[in-house]
Amino acid sequence: MGRLVALSLLGIGLALLGERFLALRNRLKASREVESLDLPNCHLIKGIEAGAEDIDILPNGLAFFSVGLKFPGLHSFAPDKPGGILLMDLKEERPRALELRVSWGFNLASFNPHGISTFIDGDDTVYLFVVNHPEFKNTVEIFKFEEEENSLLHMKTIKHELLPSVNDIIAVGPTHFYATNDHYFSDPFLKYLETYLNLRWANVVYYSPDEVKLVAEGFDSANGINISPDKKYVYVADILAHEIHVLEKQPNMNLTQLKVLQLGTLVDNLSIDPSSGDIWVGCHPNGQKLFVYDPNHPPASEVLRIQNILSEKPSVTTVYINNGSVLQGSSVATVYDKKLLIGTLYQKALYCEL
Repeated sequence: MGRLVALSLLGIGLALLGERFLALRNRLKASREVESLDLPNCHLIKGIEAGAEDIDILPNGLAFFSVGLKFPGLHSFAPDKPGGILLMDLKEERPRALELRVSWGFNLASFNPHGISTFIDGDDTVYLFVVNHPEFKNTVEIFKFEEEENSLLHMKTIKHELLPSVNDIIAVGPTHFYATNDHYFSDPFLKYLETYLNLRWANVVYYSPDEVKLVAEGFDSANGINISPDKKYVYVADILAHEIHVLEKQPNMNLTQLKVLQLGTLVDNLSIDPSSGDIWVGCHPNGQKLFVYDPNHPPASEVLRIQNILSEKPSVTTVYINNGSVLQGSSVATVYDKKLLIGTLYQKALYCEL
């Protein structure tokens, strides 16, 4: 009788593991293949060879690039080179990406930038918020951008127990922000287990010097985050659930879910066109190819444009798809004055004239 019970429990366990495995493949879109839908007036950005995971553009056309992200198990084309922040002036006739100097005293050797966000204070001071993973830990770095010197002055490092696995950030004040945790745990094995079992423990945190609190939870893997031009709504990408969540910002900075937009792809970073409110999304058509890198079958890239997301029937347009022959693993897409920038998790970046 005991052996029969043990055998039954083993069978149930194996069936559960099998079901979770198949569910994970579906969440990764592991069987999806795409045909390229390229744009005509594009070129690769010189100097970006190891990823531009996130991009943020100021109203004056200065674009910041977060480059060189590294994670355990994630492919890298420059594993021994620290990450950095690049700057490109999109108002120039032939824009170039140049690396910004960082103030003395900041540990550049372990700089591992991820999501970024800019904030312009009332006196026109520009702050750059950077999710950083030094030695694969989790911090948020706040820099002051000094345009005349083309440099970043490090102001503050933020660590907090509610920020165990930070992915992206949206600044809402000089030291205030919302951040996504793509996992509940910080330990790599527990992260893997959390993902495999689809526990949906990922969340969004609000941080200020006076208060740090959980403001949204229940995500499979909360990834990109951004805010509407009128500052009323916060958008969160749930990459493995293929969703964008629309949350209403409350006076106390809490978030209330308003709606969820289902998409058929893995949604990464979200960028907002300030003139129209359109959301531009860097996407991964096949997550398995992204995380299990094979140069003969590279990960594809995909860019979506979402219009009128608050309406009953938002418009979703596929702007760009590449099968990996040009651009691999698109993580962000953002626009400025009919120019489109597309960054990737660990490969190159693309500049397009629309």
